[in-house]
Order: sequence, then structure tokens, then C-alpha cells
Amino acid sequence: MAEGKKEELAASVMKENATISNLHRKFAERSWNDTFQLVRRCMDKPRDESKPCEPIARALDRLQEVLQAPTMDNTKSRLEMIAKRQGMDFYCTDATCYLTADIFYLEVLLLPSGEVKEVMVALHGERPTPSRSLLHLLRSYNFSEFSVRLRELFAQYNIPGDRETKSKMLKSLKSFWKDLQQISDMPNEPKRFEAQMDLINNGRVGFLMTEKQDYPPSLYFYISPNDCPKNSEMSLEELLELKPVVQVNQATIGVGDLTRRLQMTSLISEAPHLDTRSCPAGAALGEVSNETLPACFLLRLKTPIPVFSHIVERVGQITGVTIPDCDLQWAPLPKLLMNASASAKSPSEPLDGQEIFTVVFPEGGMHTYVVPDSSWDAPTQRAALLASVPFTQPAHVSAVLELLRHQCVFNTLLRSCLTQSASPASVCDLHFEVRPESTTSISVTFCQPHIDRLAVLLVNIPDPRQITCQLFGGGFYDPSYPMLDEYTTMVLTSCMSIPVAMRALYCKLEETTSCPTTTVAENDQLSPEMDTDGQSPAASRSAA
Repeated sequence: MAEGKKEELAASVMKENATISNLHRKFAERSWNDTFQLVRRCMDKPRDESKPCEPIARALDRLQEVLQAPTMDNTKSRLEMIAKRQGMDFYCTDATCYLTADIFYLEVLLLPSGEVKEVMVALHGERPTPSRSLLHLLRSYNFSEFSVRLRELFAQYNIPGDRETKSKMLKSLKSFWKDLQQISDMPNEPKRFEAQMDLINNGRVGFLMTEKQDYPPSLYFYISPNDCPKNSEMSLEELLELKPVVQVNQATIGVGDLTRRLQMTSLISEAPHLDTRSCPAGAALGEVSNETLPACFLLRLKTPIPVFSHIVERVGQITGVTIPDCDLQWAPLPKLLMNASASAKSPSEPLDGQEIFTVVFPEGGMHTYVVPDSSWDAPTQRAALLASVPFTQPAHVSAVLELLRHQCVFNTLLRSCLTQSASPASVCDLHFEVRPESTTSISVTFCQPHIDRLAVLLVNIPDPRQITCQLFGGGFYDPSYPMLDEYTTMVLTSCMSIPVAMRALYCKLEETTSCPTTTVAENDQLSPEMDTDGQSPAASRSAA
């Protein structure tokens, strides 16, 4: 029986080898253009009219990547493949390719050599405008990034419904974009932010990148001081390269289960007055042209943000549109930050219901940060990834962005403790425990230098632009350092890193406790001793 199977397998292998040899002989005399045409004909076979056969598509991609021959046929073939994958129509004349969707289209002009001469983008019925960014991508043969940009455009204008509904929704969306621009152009109080980085973190709608048909209107609304580039004025292309570190959302429209009244003209006048929160006050929907549509506006986050449950509830109160709980998966905030962090290449070390992270400083030294699972798994501390925010009026945007910024600041500080170093030192210098005290404060517990007592640094984040630090514990107070809280606050605000701030604080404490004073009772009145009751001072103080 075994011998028979061996003979059958050998015969099958010989048959396959003969088939491959025949294919080699058959196509040996054919040109690469003929091969491309054959693959394209295979793709056009009626399997699924909406999308090409993926294995064949990948094969064609690989052939074109290897050759990178800028011929007219090769460029047309590549653009046709990209259009079909996106679900768009494609047709071409002698030297012009059209990638068309229901609402917009791309016009790609080619030179006789196959090089791209110009790329134009337009909504149907409107005049095409040149796109330098898409032209640059095609001229550099970066078809993968070109596909990503085209996918974003397609998602931006992918409005379902009949022709009349699409037309109304697009008109409403354009009116909303106009209002966003009006808000963005208003002077900021108490000062006008000239630099883009200031606008990102402080502008009413962040830094608004709009009026570009080749890129969806986007609001850049948060970036950590550590990630701010030296050049404060950046082009669209440079801002796009910041997407791993800058928070950005796209202003668009989406279909919902319920009908809502949406504006059909601008709600904000050219010289709007401000409300009590220094936000522009627009007209009521009933005072302008409006339509009841099965849709709402969306702030679609390019990178979903882990947010506390109270943020989700507050957003719903501001917008009047509830974010469905079924769309959210709740988990402890540190877990979500670890999963989303690209820098967490090395996993943490789980130990007895807690995560342990090791942070090694470039200058030398190492900290260990312990994150107790039970503390962050409380109902008020659970979080979910927020991918989009539905709303109905442009006046909602500023308040929503402030909430998202507040959460981003909290996340940035907590994430600084969750980075596991790839090659930690053999012996750890200091150990810290990180717990939540509320949804706007974090406590860091550590052992004081030279004294067998615990201390706690309470980090308060009352709003996106304010961080304060308070130090609790006995045995370190020295009248020569009355500004220790202010010093720690200054360091943390500038670096947005708890490990860096704790290292600076610990160095100061080593100076003050190198010759311990007898003022323990003087400082104990601020907080109970942690090594006797095991309770955090912030919690004890609030209970009192």
C-alpha cells in the first residue's frame, strides 16, 4: 500500500514539473506587456464584479513593483488595479485616466513615457483642482500610500442613499465645513495662537486643515510637548508624517438609524459673537434652512482614543447624540493603552494581579512601575476605544475636542509609566506604584530616600492645560525647599513624563533628606502614615 502511494506521489510531481516546463516554453517569447494583459484578463473574469481576485491582484502588484517600468500601459494598469480594489470605476483615454466614485473623481494626466504629469481632484459638477500631494506620491511610485489616501477620500464621500439624499447630505456637510472654517478663523482668547503647534493644543477646533479636495477636512487637536517638531509651521505633507504622535480627526457625515435635522446653510455668521465659554454662538437650526435626514455629522478619529466612561457620557450630553454602548468594549485604561502603544514592544511582567514595567533612562538608572489591576478595574476607571463622535451642530466641536484633549493628557502621563524597556538593567534602582485617585488624578507611591517611610505624589489634571503636583508623606520636609510641589509641577508639565518627573523629584528629596530633620510631625498633619494603614494619602484625605 505504501509503495503504491509513493508511486502515485512521484507521478503527480512529474506531471506538475512537466506543466511548469510547458508554461515556461509557452510564455518564453511573450513580452511583459502581454503578461500584464493576460493577468488583467484573468481578473476580469466574472467572479465578483465589485472586487478583483486578490491572489491575481497581488501577483500583478508584485510584477509591477519588481519592474517599476514607467510605461503608459504599466501606469494605467496600476491605477486600474487601485481603483477596482477601492470599488471605484476606471476608464481612460489616450493619455488621461479617470478614477470615479459617486460623488468625486480623480483625473490623472500621463506623459508618453508613462510618467504622471498632473493629478486633478473634483466633485462631480465642480471644477477640478490640482493635487500636489497625490502627484508626488505617483511620481515617486509610492502606490501603497496613494491607495491609502484614495481610501480616505472614498470613505469621506461614501454617502449611501439615493441621488437626492446624497445631494442633500453633501450640501449639509459643505455648510458644516464652512462653519468650521469660520470658527477656526476667529481670534483666540486670551491671545491669538500663531504657531500651528499652539493651535493644535489650544485652538477652538485645533489646527484645521481644510479647503483641500484631495484630503478630507481634518482637525489636529492634540500633540504632546515631547513630540512637537522644531519647525512650528508645517505643510500638509509634514503634518501627515506626524500621524503616529498627533491626534487628528476628520469631519464628515455618516448615516444613522434615526433621522435628525441638519443645517443646509451656514449657522455661524461672518462676525459671530461669543457665548459665556468664549465659543462662537450660531443661529438655531429652526432659524436657517434645514433638512431632516437619516444622518449626523461625525468626528472620525484616525487613531481611536481610550476614554473613560464619564467622557463618553459627557460627549453624549453635549451633542444630544448617544454613543451606543454596544459599539464600545470596556477594559481597564492601562490595558487599552498597552495594546494601542506602538512603543510597547516588550510585554510587561504580570505578577499577582499587577503589571510591572521597567523604564531605563538614557543617562543611566532604572525605575520599576507597578500598576495594580484591581485599582484600574473599578467601574469609574474602565475605558473604551472611541473611534468616532456623532453630533449635529458645529457648536458642539469645541466642547468635544476639550474633553478629548483632557483624556489625551491623562493618557500621555499614564502611558509614560507603561513603556517596557527592551534591555532593562540587571538591578532596579527605584520602585513606584501607580494608582488612579479619580478620573482626573493619579497617585505615585514610592519609598523616600534615606528614610524607611513611604511618600505619595498626587498628580492632578483638572483640565487639558493644567497639571499640579502635591507631595504627601513624613520625614522629608525642609523649609529651604518650600517650592517642591511647584518644582515637580514645572518638570512634569514640560516633559509630560511621570518617570522623568519622579527622577527629578527623587534627586531633590535626596538633597533634603541627606541630613534628616526632626520635622516629621509638621508634615504628617498633611497625610496619615502610609506604612501603617496601607491607604493612599489622597484617599485618606478625601475620606476625612
